[in-house]
Amino acid sequence: MVARFEVIFLNEAIEFVQNLDGKTRKKIFYNIDKARLLNDPKLFEKLEEDIWYFRTRYSGIQYRIFAFWDKTDNKNTLVIATHGVIKKSNKVAKAEIEKTKQIRKGYFENKRRKS
Repeated sequence: MVARFEVIFLNEAIEFVQNLDGKTRKKIFYNIDKARLLNDPKLFEKLEEDIWYFRTRYSGIQYRIFAFWDKTDNKNTLVIATHGVIKKSNKVAKAEIEKTKQIRKGYFENKRRKS
C-alpha cells in the first residue's frame, strides 16, 4: 500500500507525544501510520473546515492530535500535526480548534514569506 500523505509534527505535537509512556506512543504512531494508508474516520477525522485530528484510544483514554492539510506542493501531500490533548469529554474544546486554526494561519503565512 502507498501512503496517502506524510505527517510532519510541529514542536508542540512532538512534546505531547514524548511526554506519554512508551506503549501509548507506540499505539499513537501505529494509528497514524494506519491512517496514512486507509481512509478511516475512526483514526483521522475532520472536525471543521480545514481542521482534522488523529484519534487514538488506549487503555480507556482518548488521545487527540490536531492537524491540518498542506497540499500546496504538487509533489507531496502533507498533514501538519500541531498539538495533542487527552480528551476528557465527548466534545472537542473550541479552544483547541481555534488554537489549530491559528497555528495553521501562521504556518501558511510563514511558508508564503519563504517563497
